[in-house]
Amino acid sequence: MTHLVQTYGLWLLFLVVALEMCGLFFVPGETALIAASIEASDGHLHIAAVIAVAAGAAIAGGSAGFAIGEFAGRPLVTRLKWLEWAHDPTERFFARHGPKAVLLARFVAIVRAVVSIVAGISEMPFRTYFVWNAIGSCLWATIVGLLVFYLGRAVADYGAIGIGVVTTVGVLVYVGHHFLRRRLEPKAEES
Repeated sequence: MTHLVQTYGLWLLFLVVALEMCGLFFVPGETALIAASIEASDGHLHIAAVIAVAAGAAIAGGSAGFAIGEFAGRPLVTRLKWLEWAHDPTERFFARHGPKAVLLARFVAIVRAVVSIVAGISEMPFRTYFVWNAIGSCLWATIVGLLVFYLGRAVADYGAIGIGVVTTVGVLVYVGHHFLRRRLEPKAEES
């Protein structure tokens, strides 16, 4: 994938991410973002361009997936009687948790690819979907892109020691956050 990203650059990144986000879960969108971010850490691409292209592709692909779900998926679900059992719970779920689901789905591999179609089938309002898809796509592209970019820089600059330091700092931040959150939570009164 790295050779393809280096050869075809940002166009390939856009195509692969957009295809994954519109429902083709077997297309490696996140892998393409990781490869492009590694190329950026090596100086072959600019990280801001990688993040912008990946975010734009995720927004465009997600919107296309929503349209597929809304215009083709809904009639398919009503025609296939064996899928009706899942229709009502899915609509209730999206009515209650739709924005959170769209936002968080960007960070979960196969869910990222199908949430757009399911949101369209569930008749989630497009405006609401679009806003949360854009926020989730931008966060996903930025977090994954920068994480891989700086990890790649650490490896290039410091080798295995860089990986160890970055990993250790990440674990310490996570453990410290978890510890502080648990310490600051109000304790339940014992009866």
